[in-house]
Amino acid sequence: MPELSPAASARPLTVRPPAARSRFTQGALPILAAALLWGTTGTAASFAPAGATPAAVGGAGLVLGGLLLLAGARGAAALLRSTGRGRRPLLAVGALAVAGYPLAFYPAVARTGVAVATVIALGSAPVFTGLLAWAARVDRPGPRWIAATAAAVLGCALLVLGGGGAGAADRTDLMGVALAALAGLSYALYSLVGGHLIGEGHAPGAVMGVLFGAAGVLTLPVVLASGAAAWLPTARGAAVVLHLALLTTFLAYRLFGHGLRRTTAAAATTLTLAEPAVAALLGVAVLGERLTPLSWTGLGVLGLALAALSRGVRRSAGAPAARSTAP
Repeated sequence: MPELSPAASARPLTVRPPAARSRFTQGALPILAAALLWGTTGTAASFAPAGATPAAVGGAGLVLGGLLLLAGARGAAALLRSTGRGRRPLLAVGALAVAGYPLAFYPAVARTGVAVATVIALGSAPVFTGLLAWAARVDRPGPRWIAATAAAVLGCALLVLGGGGAGAADRTDLMGVALAALAGLSYALYSLVGGHLIGEGHAPGAVMGVLFGAAGVLTLPVVLASGAAAWLPTARGAAVVLHLALLTTFLAYRLFGHGLRRTTAAAATTLTLAEPAVAALLGVAVLGERLTPLSWTGLGVLGLALAALSRGVRRSAGAPAARSTAP
C-alpha cells in the first residue's frame, strides 16, 4: 500500500454520509425514474388504433395497471384491516383522486390542447401539494423547494408552450383550464394521501395497490362506455394498453411509492415535472418532432431546477422518512 504524504494524511477524509446516498437513491431517483416512464405515455398512445379516444386509452391502462398493482401488493388486505374508520375516508379520497386525474386531464386536452393542459395540470400539482401540505400542517415547504418549484414550472411552461407544432393550435377554454387544474389537484391529493399512509409505516406497494386498484374499478365503467371493446382486442390496441398498464402504471407507481418513503409529496410532485422533458425528447427522437429555441431553453431551466431539488433531497438526509422536511 503506498504511503500517504504528511500533507495528505493531515487532510480529513471527506466521505458522503450513507444516509445521504440512500435518501437520493431511494427517494429522488425512483421518482425521476417514474417520471421517465410517464414521459413515454404520449408517444405510446400515438400508436393507438384510429377511433380510440385518449381518455379511453388512458383509462384502460389505469384499469389494468391498477388491478395489477393491487394483485401484486403484499399487505393490501392488512392495510385495509388495520385502517380504522378514520382512515377509510382517506383511502376513498385517494382512490377518487387517482381515478379523477385521467377523467379530468384528457377532456382538458380535448378542450385546450396538449400544451396548455400539460402546463396547467403538471405545473399546478406541486403548488397544490405544497399548499395542501401547509394547510394540513403535514409539512412546510422550505425556500429550496419554493425556488426549485418556481423554476421548474417556468421551465415546463417554456418547454411545452414554446413548441411550434402542438402548441400553435392550443386555445383558451375556461372549462378546459378548470379541468386541467382539477387534474393537478387530483394528482396532488393522491400524492399526499399516499405519502401520508407510507409515512405512517404502511408498505408502499400496499398503499399504491389499494389506491390504484380501487381507482381501476371506479374507472372501468367509463372505459366500457367509451367503446373500448371495438379497438382493445386489436394487436395495436392491446400493445398500447399493455405498455401503459405495465410500465407507466404498474412499474412507475411502484417506483413512485418507493420514492415517497424518503421524499415529501411536495418535492415528489415537483420532481415529476421531468415527465414533459422526457416526452419532448422522445418526440424528437421517435416521432421526428422539432423543438424551438424557447423549448430548448425551457428544457435547460427545468433540468437545472430538478437537479437542484434532487441535491436538496440528498442533503436533507437524516430526518425520519415520515416527518421529512421539503428541501
